[in-house]
Amino acid sequence: MVTISSQLPTAELQALDAAHHMHPFSNQLKLAERGARVITRGEGVWLTDSEGNRILDGMAGLWCVNVGYGRDSMAEVAAKQMRELPYYNTFFMTTHVPVIALSAKLAEVAPGDLNHVFYAGSGSEANDTNIRMARVYWAQKGKPSKQVIISRKNAYHGSTMAGASLGGMTPMHEQGGMPIPGIHHIDQPNWWAEGGALSPEEFGLERARQLEQAIHDLGEDNVAAFIAEPVQGAGGVIVPPESYWPEIQRICDKYEILLIADEVICGFGRTGNWFGSQTVGWKPHIMTIAKGLSSGYMPIGGSIVCDEVAEVINAIEFNHGYTYSGHPVCSAVALENLRIMQDENILDHVNNVAGPALHAAVTALSEHPLVGGMNIKGMMASLPLSPNKETRAKFAMDTGTAGFMCRERCFANNLVMRHVGDRMIISPPLVITPEEIGIFQKRAQTALDETYKALKDGDMLKAAS
Repeated sequence: MVTISSQLPTAELQALDAAHHMHPFSNQLKLAERGARVITRGEGVWLTDSEGNRILDGMAGLWCVNVGYGRDSMAEVAAKQMRELPYYNTFFMTTHVPVIALSAKLAEVAPGDLNHVFYAGSGSEANDTNIRMARVYWAQKGKPSKQVIISRKNAYHGSTMAGASLGGMTPMHEQGGMPIPGIHHIDQPNWWAEGGALSPEEFGLERARQLEQAIHDLGEDNVAAFIAEPVQGAGGVIVPPESYWPEIQRICDKYEILLIADEVICGFGRTGNWFGSQTVGWKPHIMTIAKGLSSGYMPIGGSIVCDEVAEVINAIEFNHGYTYSGHPVCSAVALENLRIMQDENILDHVNNVAGPALHAAVTALSEHPLVGGMNIKGMMASLPLSPNKETRAKFAMDTGTAGFMCRERCFANNLVMRHVGDRMIISPPLVITPEEIGIFQKRAQTALDETYKALKDGDMLKAAS
């Protein structure tokens, strides 16, 4: 039997991958034809593939590798915990030291009275938990009719049936019979694409007040919660106008609606604070966490719950949980990740070193003739592509065509930069240095130049009518 390792030729690894591995969000047949890029190593903000190419990861994996690749202490902590207690559950009146320590640490760094943690294996699972928790909470409060969860179009809250239903992405809803009942969507606060002639302030209020209208339409006694990311991540790094979140907070307070902050992407330093809700200035009752919690080193997620909601839920037997809720190895690694963030003052690095450097780089890239503007908050940004930046016009061709072309040119120039439709997304590890940001900017500029030329040569720089 041949041992499968990174030493095998790339073509052999690609063939084995195509034969047996089903990739997420992929056309398997098309991927098999071109061959998946085989990543073999990671160090800091850099990836190495099976051909020896050194790639700058401008996406931190999938928004998650906040402390960078190759942290020896994470591996050491995992190995130590595996030797001591590789697994035990917390179902049967039992607990263990890693989950106790992690829960205490999360209560310490979370704002306000968010002092309780229900664990899951991912953000998707945690959002499933949040639906049940919100509905059970209101039932125990004597308001069992409060069942509906309001979310936003183009939001992403996971890929499970419940998580994808909470999300408002049409392509996901077209497969598998979603959304499930009891989910309602309002419009997203995307001023660049949908603001028209309104000022950002006017648009932010208009979009926020759709929540109030939805509550009236559905009936206040039927609405349990509103869920949103402080900054939409997978939707395209959409930073709401400053008028948006104060109005959302007012509405939720007025109508007794639970406010759920999906912090899977924004949490753990991505926006310059421990949590994105702190950055935009609102107070959730529940926060969804994952990704940056362990910097992607182990799969772990959860819901951080405020005192009042936890008091109600804790008074009953909440018939919910997962085999790997609070997994000891995952918990130990997550705790080590938080230690690194605190001991290395990574928030300070984001706010005073990497953040300003990234802002300058993104601002410079936004001057490119193919780029119609910019959105940035901390260490997450997007560059919307447009055939006419003055009018914020969409392309006449299918949405995502230009974005995909640019993504391919990024890969060709050894840069990982994701596209969402025709937006180019930037979310590097938080530990990136100004020098590395300079390399990012140079490679992104080259990719934009090459994309612009290809679009121009193909007579594709046409605005939608």
